[in-house]
Amino acid sequence: MNKPQMQPIGVPLSSDVELREGRPKPYKARVRWIDPTTKQRRSKSEAFGTPEEAQAWVDGMERAARGGIDPTAATMRLGDYGNTVMMLAIRGLERKTLDPYMAGWRKRVVPTLGHVPVRMVTTGAVDRAVHGWIADEYSRSTVKNSLAILVRVMEQAVRDGIIDRNPAKVIGWQREYQRAADELDDPRSLALPDWESLTRLAEALVASSANRYRGWGDVVIFAACTAARIGEVSGVRAEDIDPDTWMWTVRRQTTPGPGGLIDKGTKGKRARTVPLIAEVRELVKQRLDAASGPESRLFTGPRGGRISTAVLRDATHWDDVVSELGYEHLRRHDLRHTGLTWMADAAVPVHVLRKIAGHGSLTTTQRYLHPDRQSIEDAGTALSAHLTARRRVGSPRLRAV
Repeated sequence: MNKPQMQPIGVPLSSDVELREGRPKPYKARVRWIDPTTKQRRSKSEAFGTPEEAQAWVDGMERAARGGIDPTAATMRLGDYGNTVMMLAIRGLERKTLDPYMAGWRKRVVPTLGHVPVRMVTTGAVDRAVHGWIADEYSRSTVKNSLAILVRVMEQAVRDGIIDRNPAKVIGWQREYQRAADELDDPRSLALPDWESLTRLAEALVASSANRYRGWGDVVIFAACTAARIGEVSGVRAEDIDPDTWMWTVRRQTTPGPGGLIDKGTKGKRARTVPLIAEVRELVKQRLDAASGPESRLFTGPRGGRISTAVLRDATHWDDVVSELGYEHLRRHDLRHTGLTWMADAAVPVHVLRKIAGHGSLTTTQRYLHPDRQSIEDAGTALSAHLTARRRVGSPRLRAV
């Protein structure tokens, strides 16, 4: 943890806007000031496309200085700002509370939002971060502690005058957490019913995207047929696919990180092998043939960038499409529920299904094994046939004990 710097109070600034012709952002706005502690001359600058934008930035810096903010703090990223003011943000906390708060800051807040400038942290961004933690199956207390330290850091930003209100004070996340928990209890209810429903969804998403990008449909079909997370689909590289056995070794996933989307290990930190069924082999073969090398990504956005669940949602107008198809409940993660449900209905043994899913707990896998009505009727028929056969050969009858 960095030692917080004493921030100048009412520091005067000098400012100017310089025109640098021939540059994409030709207007350079700059502020200068004397640090009252070190007596050193410091400055901060930023380039803009118009003089109005440059002057607005200067005005904002001057307002920040009049409010007692170090001008560099006014443009800091959340991770850097939090480390600078952390001693102020955590004052009054007991040790037993401090440890889980700081773990939430390091392990969840900074990787998810640390790269975002403090002024650009919105309630919507915090909402999505919290939902992501819930979807990653963090416990309620873990989510609570992570959000609590974020609230404290953003409250310090309010006191510093960097922002007007605290965007981290989101409400209703407990209900969303409960909804996610309920879904985990019955993931089968979230699955698409059949192959035709999946292909119809894929085609509709392609039609709704800019320039009808075929890749979005491929991502959806691949995710459902492999029971993979969208981040894992984004992480597939040519070298991960064995076209001789049609097996995919899941080694990495794409997740939000400092500076944008990054690749890291799978959620369980273990590689796993997933079969590629006949329905997706032609799709995969075409992408392997087009790959420039073993490290080439098989699935990217239209400009070659990494994919995340948020990218897929926004690019395809997901919410509108699934509503029109009558699947208002369907989220991107439900493609994974779909694949696992289909495999369970195809009588894949539970221990094999667990390996394909990468579940740490067998209990999680067993939630996909709830039999449908036909399975129950078949079980009754099989038992009757078994008992009838035993009676015919004179075997002892069942008796109560």
